[in-house]
Amino acid sequence: MDQLKAMQIFRAVAECKSFAQAAELLDLPRPTVTNAVQSVEQHLGVRLLQRTTRKVSLTMEGEIYLARCIRLLTELEDMDGLFAGPGPGTIRADMPERLARTQILPRLPEFLRLYPGMKVRIGSRDRFVDLVGEGIDCAIRVGKLRDSSLIARPLGALEQINLASPAYLQQHGTPDTPADLDQHMAVNFFSSQTGRDLDWEYVEDGKEHRVPMRSVVSVSSTEAYTGACLAGLGMIQAPRLGVEDALASGALVEVLPAWRAPPLPVAIVYSHNRHLSPRVRAFVDWVASVLVVH
Repeated sequence: MDQLKAMQIFRAVAECKSFAQAAELLDLPRPTVTNAVQSVEQHLGVRLLQRTTRKVSLTMEGEIYLARCIRLLTELEDMDGLFAGPGPGTIRADMPERLARTQILPRLPEFLRLYPGMKVRIGSRDRFVDLVGEGIDCAIRVGKLRDSSLIARPLGALEQINLASPAYLQQHGTPDTPADLDQHMAVNFFSSQTGRDLDWEYVEDGKEHRVPMRSVVSVSSTEAYTGACLAGLGMIQAPRLGVEDALASGALVEVLPAWRAPPLPVAIVYSHNRHLSPRVRAFVDWVASVLVVH
């Protein structure tokens, strides 16, 4: 078996975390998949995968090799489609969980009908991913962009509001002005990059203010952030998009409406280090056409 095919099989096993699932995905016999991975390990002289009866996981060497495999295989896929229109292939995208759930996934069947044979692999993590290192074609980013090595296509901005549960307000009272914040609790959101809790923000007379808040719980996931607020653990600041149902039902209540955090810019980003293949450009254009942020 040639090295390129073996790399493709290794990537499938690593991503599926299963030899059996990878064999099914690739429509190959299980022994062929096992032998391919073993041949790669023998060629490199290192173990790439830890195998147990229940799961398969990457070793440290396997993580390094997988990142290189993804980069190389993605480059080859892009070269194959360099002068052709969008065709069969896999798009690897990353985006915040809430945007994926409320905006992209409900409309994804439309994209797949437009481009038969296309596959989309979506990671939904509330952290910044290394597009080049992790072989990701594009990502939707919310907030100020820090990575100047990426090309960004602005998509709009998300309005942020301050929220609390009725149970929290019954116990702690309702804040009337930002001066009341030192008497209240927040559910803190900590940065996946620095580990630091983000401050409470508000705009007054055109000036942005930041206030550290007392908290008994900090999270790094938008779904956990909303869940903790619903449980009465503190107030939060979140985009209106995604919490409309909780507001309509009364499960969450807006507070301090005159002192909101500034809107969060939204952009889709991709690396300028390689040519944007037709299939990725088609996906980027489609996302820009269907993503509605306000």
